[in-house]
Amino acid sequence: MTAVTELGYLGLSVSDLDAWRTYASEIAGMEVVDEGEDDRLYLRMDLWHHRIALYGNGDDDLAYLGWRVAGPVEFEDMQEKLRAADIEFTVASSDEAKDRRALGLLKLTDPGGNPTEIFYGPQVDTYKPFHPGRPMFGGFLTGSQGIGHCILRQDDVEAAIRFYRVLGLKGSVEYKLDLPNGMVAEPYFMHCNERQHSVAFGLGPMEKRINHMMFEYTNLDDLGIAHDIVRQREIDVALQLGKHANDQALTFYCANPSGWLWEFGWNARTAPTQQEYYTRDIFGHGNEAAGYGMDIPL
Repeated sequence: MTAVTELGYLGLSVSDLDAWRTYASEIAGMEVVDEGEDDRLYLRMDLWHHRIALYGNGDDDLAYLGWRVAGPVEFEDMQEKLRAADIEFTVASSDEAKDRRALGLLKLTDPGGNPTEIFYGPQVDTYKPFHPGRPMFGGFLTGSQGIGHCILRQDDVEAAIRFYRVLGLKGSVEYKLDLPNGMVAEPYFMHCNERQHSVAFGLGPMEKRINHMMFEYTNLDDLGIAHDIVRQREIDVALQLGKHANDQALTFYCANPSGWLWEFGWNARTAPTQQEYYTRDIFGHGNEAAGYGMDIPL
């Protein structure tokens, strides 16, 4: 059965392109590409034309996320799967696909209201070496694992599970976390390739469509340098440096210029072949700056 192969790209609506230019390049180390379009910047993490598009329209939220299929046959098969599941979609025009730097594009919305795209054939600029925004010892883990993962707003978790299963993702509850109010949080994680998860939801009500985006360095020193810069610039850290139980990545969570979180990570394990769940993280991830939707004990 046809399934998406990776979370390939994101579009973000932002209110301050200049602040994002600085944040993405000087802190995260991404390459900023400015092609003279007044309303946007692109962020490179590898040889793709871009992995993240920043639109200066002021919403400070997720604009869309793009899921890749292998090619034109799988693109047509996915349309049949969506029709069979009564999921509405539109086939984007050639101009819309060109705007995403893809050969083909579908547009739809997930049950949480998150604009979702399915594409094939991204523009890969093999002639243009990746040039990080600051000196780095390594690069970013992308390739067959895609850009990383996102935690999304979903008011109806069961509907979200059904939707993402149609796209071909697999997963389940991976944590049972005791909350201070006596309730138990049961976030749901799903994967479509060897990355331990590409999307998750079930953290409760969220003001924005997206709680955080995680990306991963290939070298520990780059994570450490990013952490130093974040601390030096006194950027809010919502979760301190620690190691997750599910993907076992060493990460920390800090605020971005749009007021939600980026998770900087390194050395996640790949998706296990059988399901597990956990009651706490391995170490760290203590709560620090409040108000970013991660005020939970890990």
